[in-house]
Amino acid sequence: MAASREKKRDPQASLALLWGEQEQPRRGPKPSLTAERIVAGAIGVADTEGLDAVSMQRVAADLGVTTMALYRYFPGKAELVDLMVDSALGTPPASVRAPAGWREQLTEWARQCWALYRRHPWILTATAVRRQLMGPNQLAWLDAALAALATTGLTAAQQHDTFLLVIGHIRNLAQQLVHADAEGEAEWNRLAAEVLERHGHRFPALAAAIDAGAFRPQDDDPLDFGLERILDGVACLIDRA
Repeated sequence: MAASREKKRDPQASLALLWGEQEQPRRGPKPSLTAERIVAGAIGVADTEGLDAVSMQRVAADLGVTTMALYRYFPGKAELVDLMVDSALGTPPASVRAPAGWREQLTEWARQCWALYRRHPWILTATAVRRQLMGPNQLAWLDAALAALATTGLTAAQQHDTFLLVIGHIRNLAQQLVHADAEGEAEWNRLAAEVLERHGHRFPALAAAIDAGAFRPQDDDPLDFGLERILDGVACLIDRA
């Protein structure tokens, strides 16, 4: 029965849980288990083993309760994941709204967001659904990004598109992080080097780039180059506006 329940999604239940609008029991002793404790336990599993490892049974076992005890708080895993995301994100730090220019604010916003994705890589998978329900913390991050652009003269649509560009860059880097495999990458590099040694003359620009170190590991934060280029373009758009 538990497996069938996890397949179904209840958007209304997620919204009620995300925004603290679910009905609370009026009578009886105070429960020893709370939604916050369940969410924290699930985040711990996801951080160490990935989102696929999270199940109602697994979280219940870690908390020392029955699986049915969790269903008193969450209809299933989908609703639990919605709260995991919002809880893991937390509220944006005050630094993203500190008095500064739009570029400094958006840069700080991006750095803090990138740190979250590195700390909780499973968020990428959990937020892959386009129509995913958003809680107060997620909306606070969006609000902070738009607030940084509010006085730039950009239209509302342009501000939103700028947010999408920046978060898209961050999510692309997070995707690379999720699939990072040092051993596999070393083997791929070895095989690629053997192929290019035999056929490199057919790809002179690529061979020259490799010889010049284009693919060597960089010491810089991978966020920086793409973010700066995005913001350079936004600055040009603002100047025109």
